[in-house]
Amino acid sequence: MSKQTRRKYSDEFKADAVSLVEQEGYGVTEAARRLGIDRSCLDRWRREQRQQQGAPSSSGGRDERDQELRQLREENRKLKTERDILKKAAFFANESS
Repeated sequence: MSKQTRRKYSDEFKADAVSLVEQEGYGVTEAARRLGIDRSCLDRWRREQRQQQGAPSSSGGRDERDQELRQLREENRKLKTERDILKKAAFFANESS
């Protein structure tokens, strides 16, 4: 068996990789695949960069997204109910004609 040597990346490479995700809009998996690195490395670099910048963890925006998702689901449920009511009204209107 041969020993694998651990690859080392420069801080500049790590920053560029993180900026692909944060600023260029690439997905983490896609950016990692294109750069030839493991997804977990890129996730770790993103976390480390946030900690260095003093930014909140990724769950900071998650609460807002979860709330928005709940609101959208509730609105979707209401719209489906209204649609069903209108379908029934149209059915009965056609039946009585």
